[in-house]
Amino acid sequence: MSLIRAKGLSVRHGKTTVLQNVTLNIAAGEIVTIVGPNGSGKSTLLRALIGAVETHQGEIIQKDGLRIGYVPQKLHIGPTLPITVERFLSLLCKVAPKAAKSALDQAGASTLMQRQMSDLSGGQFQRVLLARALLGNPELLILDEATQGLDQSGSATFYRQIEELRTSLGCAVLMVSHELHVVMAASDRVICLNGHVCCEGAPEVVASAPEYRALFGSGTQGALALYRHDHDHHHHAHDHKHEDA
Repeated sequence: MSLIRAKGLSVRHGKTTVLQNVTLNIAAGEIVTIVGPNGSGKSTLLRALIGAVETHQGEIIQKDGLRIGYVPQKLHIGPTLPITVERFLSLLCKVAPKAAKSALDQAGASTLMQRQMSDLSGGQFQRVLLARALLGNPELLILDEATQGLDQSGSATFYRQIEELRTSLGCAVLMVSHELHVVMAASDRVICLNGHVCCEGAPEVVASAPEYRALFGSGTQGALALYRHDHDHHHHAHDHKHEDA
């Protein structure tokens, strides 16, 4: 079932065309990643889909009553602003402590409820932003470079959390990322964007497409294989743990 569809989408900033004739479709339960060089319109596309950017041409069709959770690229909170994680989660609308705790649990941030936002590490901060996006029980989770500033192992852990959320909540995930090796392994489908859709498909198909290689070279193939090995190893270890229990 289609959750959100864009048809022939074009976006301009002033006289500059940022996106030209972009068509995409996100189905229930799938993980789709948008990759592309800097300035290729990735963030603009996400913001257009949630209605934060005006489109010049084309249309966006959402499933009736679609619940979207959005994790922005970055959010700056001044170090002098005293605000706990619990209070931060209630900024937009009042959230019951039980709901806040549940969202933090799902985001892998269960111990952070009473911490000051300004004291959190980069990874903890991103998990709190993820928890905020989960409060409305989204059918579609949209993440814009949510692991910016995290090291490779922090990024891989964060993406595993996203995969687990997709399984446990049954939500679809649409994300933008520049970490090709991690993204490729975590995605069902990859869309390569450079102002327009250059190519799309399963990760392995996109990784070997000439349009993709023209933008990124072919160096991610090895990294993709390496990540898959680590990823599978992690899951096997996880399975053994369950067997022991």
